[in-house]
Amino acid sequence: MKLRTEHDYLGKVNVPQDAYWGVQTQRAVNNFPVSDIKPCPEFITSLVMVKRAAAEANMKAGLLDAKKAKVIMRAADEIISGKLRDQFIVGVYQAGAGTSNNMNANEVIANRAIELLGGNKGDYSLIHPNDDVNKSQSTNDVIPTTMRLTSIVLLLRLKHTVDYMEKAFMTKSKEFDSIVKSGRTHLMDAAPIRLGQEFEAWARIIGKSKARIDSVVEKLKEINIGATAIGTGLNANPEYRMYIIEILSKLSGYTFRSAEFLPEATQSMSDFLEASAVIRTLAADLVKITNDLRLLNSGPITGFDEISLPAIQPGSSIMPGKVNPGMAEAVMMVSYQVIGNDNAILLAAQAGQLELNVTMPLIIYCLTHSLTILNNICRLFVDKAVLGIVAHKERMEKLVSKTPGVGLALNPYIGYEKAAEVVKRAIEEGKSIKDVAKEMKVLPSKQLDEIFDPFKLTSPDTPKKKK
Repeated sequence: MKLRTEHDYLGKVNVPQDAYWGVQTQRAVNNFPVSDIKPCPEFITSLVMVKRAAAEANMKAGLLDAKKAKVIMRAADEIISGKLRDQFIVGVYQAGAGTSNNMNANEVIANRAIELLGGNKGDYSLIHPNDDVNKSQSTNDVIPTTMRLTSIVLLLRLKHTVDYMEKAFMTKSKEFDSIVKSGRTHLMDAAPIRLGQEFEAWARIIGKSKARIDSVVEKLKEINIGATAIGTGLNANPEYRMYIIEILSKLSGYTFRSAEFLPEATQSMSDFLEASAVIRTLAADLVKITNDLRLLNSGPITGFDEISLPAIQPGSSIMPGKVNPGMAEAVMMVSYQVIGNDNAILLAAQAGQLELNVTMPLIIYCLTHSLTILNNICRLFVDKAVLGIVAHKERMEKLVSKTPGVGLALNPYIGYEKAAEVVKRAIEEGKSIKDVAKEMKVLPSKQLDEIFDPFKLTSPDTPKKKK
């Protein structure tokens, strides 16, 4: 491999001749061969977008020569469009704060800009990674701003998928609204409910995440760009700060605003912790819903067998014909990973000291990992499971006729104790509650028919006791 030699204030380092990265990136790679996990594509796009906005803002503020600014912007535009992504090689586990990520971007943009000017990579007399690409910036305002933009992109993508999932459950709720079944509390038979009502409940549980996402996205639009090293704005012209927020908003399509107090915004990771809490809540809801679906799908002989989830693959390497609820199981595993990532974010968010939190690379990795896998599994869950659910109507209606929970419909008319006698006898004789109530003549037969009307049993309206 042909090498070129670059230097920084620690000394000389050899860099691959064809690499667009430089000495500081190479040091990071040499120092931390921990894993092959790299920043997600959305993080790279966001980081380079911040760099592009900074170059234009510096030019408008008269702080950077127009020729330099325009070639930096051109190089950045190429990367934003998808080029040179293999040049972003710094892993997640690195020295604190994301300095290596920031310098990786500075060096790649600088060397591509040098190339566009006709120079050779590493000739920083033409475009310098620190003095030109990083002008008016610090890692400590670039990386938090990048984190916020990345998080917004992925949160809104997840919101779109959540909406898709909510609508899918609502569609199934309408399809199943005529099916009356036994409800269950403590995993024991309870009052009747329509299968459509169960699905609508799940739809509404899922749908609540959309408002939570919107709320945290608004908070993430408050950025600390221009704060530089510790929030005091040293080396960042006020005019530059005004321009970069305006330009970044236009580039990204999101309306950013400057943080009310830059030192606070530079130190605190609480908005990312809140974003993680939002998706952790969705993950917890999904565990509950998929567990419900797995119970209703259980069997087919010894379980509930009230619905069938689509068969997506054989369920056993030894038991012929066995089919498992694989997609629901995958949702659970992804959800547990999201909950685990949230715990890592919690620990990292509280680890800031004085003017900076150095664990930012871990925070954004865990958050983007959660957002990516949760978005992917939710869409798969809808397409390969929810939309193909089949209801076993006859089985549910047969079971509900005998469930003790139906007996509570008698309470307003004959009282709890008398109703309990009816239920006890029905269970002992294996008959329906309604048939036993008629046999015991607790009420006129016609009135019992009205009381045990399936849809009245699942209505929230409480029947009035007849005089």
